[in-house]
Amino acid sequence: MRAYYFDNLPGDQRLPHDFNPSRPVDPDTLQSIKVESWYIPVEGHEDKLDGVAKERDYRNRDVIEISKNGLGDIYEEKLKGFYKEHIHEDEEIRYILQGGGFFDVRQAPSDQWIRLAVSAGDLLVIPAGIYHRFTVDERNLTRTVRLFKDEPKWSAIYRGTESESNPHRIEYIKSISVAA
Repeated sequence: MRAYYFDNLPGDQRLPHDFNPSRPVDPDTLQSIKVESWYIPVEGHEDKLDGVAKERDYRNRDVIEISKNGLGDIYEEKLKGFYKEHIHEDEEIRYILQGGGFFDVRQAPSDQWIRLAVSAGDLLVIPAGIYHRFTVDERNLTRTVRLFKDEPKWSAIYRGTESESNPHRIEYIKSISVAA
């Protein structure tokens, strides 16, 4: 996984949107906002992924493929929904099996976007309460394992009054020692 500051320029969300020269984000910065990642080779990943699931108390998983072929006519609509800034009440844990994309996370308190470029073998944990969004890259394909504590679900709370007063957002801000 490669992390860098998003350039905020208009254009296709599937492009890298990297500054020139790039403005990389170091692991300490990611740790300060509670974003975790590591690499597990796809070949033979099952045991290591099972270990992560057990350690973090995840009981369920599914595999989602985001592609033009897989989603057909609703592909562009789904991409727009994933790319709308939101939070979740559970941490989001994703393991990339094929293809790739970008998770953008908001750095608090600066509110800058950090872009996380992920590809096959990358495992990413995004904490509950952090603003984020997702898009595929120019390959228009990602096949991803999603881990869940309970039944598989994807419930987004889009940025606004409701998200700012959400207890998971408030707890996240406290956990990174940023005044609300």
